[in-house]
Amino acid sequence: MKLSEALSLRADLQRKIGQLKRRLCSCVKVQEGNDPIEDPVELRKELDRCFEQLEELVYRINYTNLVTERNGVSITKMIAQRDTLTLRVAVMREVLKYASDIERYGRNEFRYLRMIDVAKMQQETDECANRRRKLDMEIQGINWTVDLL
Repeated sequence: MKLSEALSLRADLQRKIGQLKRRLCSCVKVQEGNDPIEDPVELRKELDRCFEQLEELVYRINYTNLVTERNGVSITKMIAQRDTLTLRVAVMREVLKYASDIERYGRNEFRYLRMIDVAKMQQETDECANRRRKLDMEIQGINWTVDLL
């Protein structure tokens, strides 16, 4: 199984766990005199099986990411870099939005000055976003070629 397939399976398992949780919640308490729609004991067993599968799958994905390297960099390190770039871009965009807001003021109000070079920061933000996109594409490409360990 390729790493990308395992990632897809992990997402499916996570969705299934969410569905089982909702189904279990709907049948653990019923009005007196009524029967539950589904057997909560059986649902719980299925939920436990899904958790066991998910645990093993996550372990194998993480292990594969840790030991698989491209140009001397592990996939785990690349994911950390991508996540950091994602956060960096989000923070920089929020700062730019705040700095770019036009302040309306009258005679008796304070005047605000920008303390950063907005154009330069926008360029840096765009460069970070571009690096993030390229890194994400590289990770996705590796995921389709690497076998799950």
